Amino acid sequence: MVLGLLALGTLGYVLLEGWGPVDALFMTVITLTTVGFSEVKPLSTTGRLFTMGLILLGVGTLAYGLRTLGELVLERDYLRQWRKKRIMRQVETMRDHVIVCGYGRVGQSVVTTLLEGKRPFVVVEKTVRPIEALIALGCAVIEGDATNDAVLRQAGVERAWGMIVCAGDDSVNLFIVLSARAINPDLFIIARCVDGGNEAKMRLAGANRVISPYQIGGRHMANIAIRPHIVDFFEVATLDSGEEVWVEEVIVAAQAFLAGKTVGEADVRRETGVTLIALRHTIEPGQTSTIVPDANTRLMAGDELIVVGTREQLTHLERLAR
Repeated sequence: MVLGLLALGTLGYVLLEGWGPVDALFMTVITLTTVGFSEVKPLSTTGRLFTMGLILLGVGTLAYGLRTLGELVLERDYLRQWRKKRIMRQVETMRDHVIVCGYGRVGQSVVTTLLEGKRPFVVVEKTVRPIEALIALGCAVIEGDATNDAVLRQAGVERAWGMIVCAGDDSVNLFIVLSARAINPDLFIIARCVDGGNEAKMRLAGANRVISPYQIGGRHMANIAIRPHIVDFFEVATLDSGEEVWVEEVIVAAQAFLAGKTVGEADVRRETGVTLIALRHTIEPGQTSTIVPDANTRLMAGDELIVVGTREQLTHLERLAR
């Protein structure tokens, strides 16, 4: 703004008074800074009116500029606060997102996987160093303690689809689950449990799924030893052509092309190229049934299809399921 006024004033004196660039710039500077020097040359009436306008604009602009500069110099936390406000505006627009509580070793793995997916997410973390790392990755981060209801509300827990609670302490995870369930009864909560004896407590607190990283890690290692090729396939398989095959979950929407059709009528394999290996159907609220579908199995809104295919094939199926 200051540079713009300097350019405007210089150009004005050149055009209105016919002065040279140096005289015009000098007159503009002493006018904007109100130092009280005399005029470079006598001014015409038009020049005086122009000078009065320049003075009024200059005083306000310089005062604002000095205040802003003072904030930048004196308020060390200015950039951090600006960044926090920007992230809060981003979080306020999120709907059906996932909230990740904790960014330790498990949380890092969770975030890496979520970055590969399509659902938006926000991380709640109270330690400065992990927050800086998350911001560098381009993630939305809420700085604070996830056991605090106000922090969970800042993360949009009322609008969220799910929550992954992965702090390193079971008591902290239990408290977060209780708080989140009290605010949003429909939230899908996945909780980490270090001590297997606390799994029942996590479920009583409101967790839909309770995961023990050590138990899963041990089972995974044993499966690799027993059936390594199957484990590799269900993580991600690479065909001879170089294409990667993924196992994914696709939900059938109410007005989708697939809704109401049988597996045979939809002919998913021919239409998209994906292989349908299982189907989860909601029998009643809170109760589901998993089956291996045949040609006569009818696809209903809300059904979850477990399928295998390439990214392109899966994208085609998702369009039919919307």
